[in-house]
Amino acid sequence: MFPLTRSLSLAAASAVLALTAAGITARADGPAQNLGPVGPRAPILTWVGSKRVIAFYWPDSGNCAVHVVVWDPTDVNAESTAGFQATLIPRQMAHIETAENKSLYLQCGDNAEYLAIVNTAEFVTADVAK
Repeated sequence: MFPLTRSLSLAAASAVLALTAAGITARADGPAQNLGPVGPRAPILTWVGSKRVIAFYWPDSGNCAVHVVVWDPTDVNAESTAGFQATLIPRQMAHIETAENKSLYLQCGDNAEYLAIVNTAEFVTADVAK
């Protein structure tokens, strides 16, 4: 069994390989971004505050088996890297929050057709208008 930091390093290396295979390239002015929605095994790449996030999933009996890695890009030793895995049922959301009070919500699509970043403020506004 690998220690957690080694497992996360392997996950980060796998993510880089997935990006290369997916053909997503970085722009000259910054790191690559892919805000989704994405299909199975395609990465969502974004920022949450000062942290970078990569998330991907694969279908699991109509659910989304989600893997997320969060890290501080200024941490050259990757000591700040954290990851988690979760299985989301369709329309269920995973919430990622940083120490800076910045949040990201990922939602599993119907029948695990996609994984998307969602803006929960729209849901709150919609409820208020009713």
